[in-house]
Amino acid sequence: MNLNENNPVVITQQDFDLLKPYFTKQKQNSAEMSLSSELSRAVILKNDAFPPHAVRLNSKVWIQEKSTGTIMELTIVLPQNADIKAKKISVLTPIAAALIGFRKGETVKWKVPAGMKVFNIIDVIPPL
Repeated sequence: MNLNENNPVVITQQDFDLLKPYFTKQKQNSAEMSLSSELSRAVILKNDAFPPHAVRLNSKVWIQEKSTGTIMELTIVLPQNADIKAKKISVLTPIAAALIGFRKGETVKWKVPAGMKVFNIIDVIPPL
């Protein structure tokens, strides 16, 4: 069971179209934690209906890892725009896939290379 399945994932039609080439519509394992599994259950909204504090492509996001209290700032981008020195991470990374479509104030549980982690979304600044 996906630990985030009770939280609806929202995405703009524009972002969904940009991300389509990066995921497959094959039958998803309900326990799988991937961008594909999240997008397969996403609610697609028009840009003007998208919540301003929801994470989308090019959003600047501040998250806090619950067990350590570590606060991270990052911007979620398409793979070709990733630049770790500029804190721009690919939407295909586990942490970005976990955050896309969730909102400020929500808690997200996700499996990252270091194991299962819980992240609190502290703030989201939408793309300009």
